[in-house]
Amino acid sequence: MNFLQIGEKMKDFIAHYVQHHQPYKGGAWCYEDGCIYRGLELLHIETGDPLWLDHLQRLVDAQVGPTGTLAGYVLSDYNIDNVLSGRALLYLYEKTGAPKYKAAADLLARQLKSHPRTNSGVFWHKLRYPWQIWLDGLYMGQPFRIAYAKLIRDEAAVADSLRQIDVALDVLFDAETGLYKHAFDEAREQPWADPITGQNQDFWARAIGWLAMALVDVAELTGDDFLPLHARTVALLEKLKSLRTPDGLWLQVINRPDLADNYQEMSASAMFTYALLRGEKLGLCQAPDGLAQTLTDLALRPKKDGYEMIEICHVAGLGWYEDRFRDGSAAYYLSEKRVSDDTKGVGPLMMVAALSGV
Repeated sequence: MNFLQIGEKMKDFIAHYVQHHQPYKGGAWCYEDGCIYRGLELLHIETGDPLWLDHLQRLVDAQVGPTGTLAGYVLSDYNIDNVLSGRALLYLYEKTGAPKYKAAADLLARQLKSHPRTNSGVFWHKLRYPWQIWLDGLYMGQPFRIAYAKLIRDEAAVADSLRQIDVALDVLFDAETGLYKHAFDEAREQPWADPITGQNQDFWARAIGWLAMALVDVAELTGDDFLPLHARTVALLEKLKSLRTPDGLWLQVINRPDLADNYQEMSASAMFTYALLRGEKLGLCQAPDGLAQTLTDLALRPKKDGYEMIEICHVAGLGWYEDRFRDGSAAYYLSEKRVSDDTKGVGPLMMVAALSGV
């Protein structure tokens, strides 16, 4: 597929965005930039256009030192979010052979070797979030770990990652809805956690979006070894199709169309679109017709110098942050600020463009 086949609206938006992208956290290594890196990686894979590899290398090189150091990265923070961008390191190492990319990936792999785990053996989300498993952590850590393990031929690590995902799905699953909660506290100590289930109260679409992307990416990476996760992945993808709004996308609180202030959230919608398109390529599902075009039409709005991606939840978490307590309820998720052009939406939109040719 040539990128010129992609609709002008999507093409113009992505080209302008990438050219003007500024590091999300002032240059520090972070998962937010990693969303853009993954989009560039897939655009290069699918189109073969060296432009996307050049952009990827330009952006990553600003954060990677000659010996593989990572700007602003502290291993002892044990933050699973910081691992996501490592997928770009593996891709650049594959394409260039430059030792600094492998050295930087080795650094992230060392974090995972000593990363704290729950009693059930799953990585904590962060050192400052003890005993907690969050859906987004599965996307942040496991695809990189599996790809790295494949590179160094560590099949035990692959098997352990698959087992961790399996355990996480067990503890985060809600049988009544067929969906997965944002987070689980094994210690049942957090005020947001149900004292019986350990789960937070309601469903946040982007958390499920991270999960859906993790599952299809891991399916692609592991092939036949993915079989134990196959049925639950298919069930989730089918469930997502049933939860689309009449417009064809997904709500911020995904299962509550009855809430008057609920809205179509574009980062999750892009993530689900990517997951369904990738799932179709892997034979896991059939993506709805025209889904990528629907996303493009509804997510991109004209502005003075091109387009912007609208209606992106800026951030959502759990527990105390600054002067707010984030309780994991529907009301909380609907209270978070909406922004435009955030990487957590644009990156998945780029992935959709790569797979769909919209």
